Amino acid sequence: MFRGAERMKKFILIMVLSIISILLVACGGSDDKTSSEKENAEDKTYVVGVDNTYPPFEFEADGELVGIDIDLINAIAEDQGFKIKIEQMDFSGIIPSMQAGELDIGMGGMSITDERKETVDFSDPYFEAGISLVIADNNTEINSLEDLAGKRVVIKNGTVSAKFAEENKDKYNYEIVQVNDSTSMFQEVTNGTVDALMEDYPVISYAIAVSDLKFKIVGDRLTGDNYGISVLKGKNDELLEMIDKGLTNLKENGKYDEILNEYLD
Repeated sequence: MFRGAERMKKFILIMVLSIISILLVACGGSDDKTSSEKENAEDKTYVVGVDNTYPPFEFEADGELVGIDIDLINAIAEDQGFKIKIEQMDFSGIIPSMQAGELDIGMGGMSITDERKETVDFSDPYFEAGISLVIADNNTEINSLEDLAGKRVVIKNGTVSAKFAEENKDKYNYEIVQVNDSTSMFQEVTNGTVDALMEDYPVISYAIAVSDLKFKIVGDRLTGDNYGISVLKGKNDELLEMIDKGLTNLKENGKYDEILNEYLD
């Protein structure tokens, strides 16, 4: 009886030690997997979709793509140790391209909205924008939304401005003209084929300041939007975490202000 009891105690002890070893290996494997996933996220090259007709956030100068968004995502990638590849397209195609698996990151002065949040996850806000009403500088008839009755307003497809214009056209009784890029939108006003345009405040302010556009902004900003960097909803948590961390670091070390000042001062 005594020897049997001793053997049983040894057997139980061995079983307990075996179970503990298995648990420790399992926990260690989980940590290794998490570490491996983060390393893979850092090593991968991420494709970033932008609209190259959106100065000062993205535009071409001397054959080179530049702007706030371009400098910002490059600085974030450098800070966090991952690589990026820039793809240029119409703004309205950025989110669909993310859904099709062709892009990892969407930018282009993308306003954070509840509607877009159904499809993408956003970083922390990185710029306060808002929509402005813009007319030719010799136009004396339009000073507010109320003056748009019977007028034609041009907007760019897929933008917050387009959504705002659609939601308010019946209220203010204007007609909407849709185009796919900022250059076409500006040309409509210049040619006099439309009476006004709606565009993000920093974009149109920059365009008026650095070009020969004969435009002026009327009234206060129509909305108060914030720009964010987007990834496909629920699919790129590690990447979004790195983007937010990089953005925080850039704001703390002064690089963020340096980028903005280069284009907005």
